[in-house]
Amino acid sequence: MWSVLLQKFEKHPAQQKVLRVLFERGFQVNDDGKVTSGKIEIAHTQLAKEAGVDRRVVDSTTETIISDELLRKIFQNVQSIPFLPEVAPLLGLGVIIITPDNATSTGILSKVSTVVTDHNISIRQAVSDDPFFTSEPRLTIITDSKVPGSIVEELLALDSVKGVSIY
Repeated sequence: MWSVLLQKFEKHPAQQKVLRVLFERGFQVNDDGKVTSGKIEIAHTQLAKEAGVDRRVVDSTTETIISDELLRKIFQNVQSIPFLPEVAPLLGLGVIIITPDNATSTGILSKVSTVVTDHNISIRQAVSDDPFFTSEPRLTIITDSKVPGSIVEELLALDSVKGVSIY
């Protein structure tokens, strides 16, 4: 999917940078070409600064997005979520971070969630990094309670898991 999006901007690497920031942050682009998070408008100058480009590049990127049916549908409907790993310990929740052997393998989430639920631990959130966005993708699991250290060995025994951190 990411390759399809990048292909639409293949001759414009600066616009690809803007596209990446929009998608990673879950920002929408409305019919007026404004970048938003829900109903909150994000200044194009701020987005340009984050992407390391000129504001006009953001303007031309949003123009391209609203003029292309597929891009418009994607960027009018993409959403951000509250990602909890940094605040989970403050809320009394557990965090498991899985480093996979190969992030494109199937069944990683299924195998990890089976181990977690076998310990009678409820999963509140599971977020998997997209291997197209990061060179070190991880699976982050937020649990309803602290995670016992004994679970680490079981998770490491899974053939798809290279590393495990809990806190």
